[in-house]
Amino acid sequence: MKEWKIGKKTKGEKHKADSRLKTGGIIAALLSAVAVFAVMVQMEKNILTQYEKGIIYVAVAGIPKGEMVTEDNYTKFFVQQQLDSSCIPVTALRFPDQVRGLVAKTDIEQGVLLTTGMFEPVDEILAAMEEPVIAGFKAEDLYQVVSGVLRSGDRINIYSVKEEEVILVWQDIFVQQVFDASGAAISSGDTVTAAQRINVYLDQADVEQFYGELASGSLRVVKNCEG
Repeated sequence: MKEWKIGKKTKGEKHKADSRLKTGGIIAALLSAVAVFAVMVQMEKNILTQYEKGIIYVAVAGIPKGEMVTEDNYTKFFVQQQLDSSCIPVTALRFPDQVRGLVAKTDIEQGVLLTTGMFEPVDEILAAMEEPVIAGFKAEDLYQVVSGVLRSGDRINIYSVKEEEVILVWQDIFVQQVFDASGAAISSGDTVTAAQRINVYLDQADVEQFYGELASGSLRVVKNCEG
């Protein structure tokens, strides 16, 4: 029978064992370094995120209630600025396609950060109409002109007056623009000039009736103060 002898390790065996220990130590050190690096990268990312800049829009000038912001005039009212992302509200206007086709719901002061709640999109105003069109008329053609100042963005109710009977025909009609006696558009911020010509949005199906009653001098316009 063969006998197994247990004795001291040879120099070669010790060298191999030491090599394995060194290799294991190096691998452990590398893994530790990778883990520390990953943590540092994540910390740096979190720090940078805190100071990341985002684009917002600010009122470069006062925006009167009812002012319609269009492709042609939006640069008169809006200017881009950068702000820390952590400070930007969710409702802020941030993209170029958000700042056209809007109507100011209230007076907006210069320097104010602009949000969606300050405006009403024109598309939403016209959504209830099948085929919206602009109908214009002169104040002198009405049976009775609205008292007070009428401006773009206002809402009006249009009544028909026949044989002293007053009938509400169109309700909450949106005023698209108003003009003075010379034909110049009146700014929403002008609280003095009387509107001589008024453009409103109507459904195409109502235009014939509107101009028929306008020609007969039976229409009365009343400003909707809740609009």
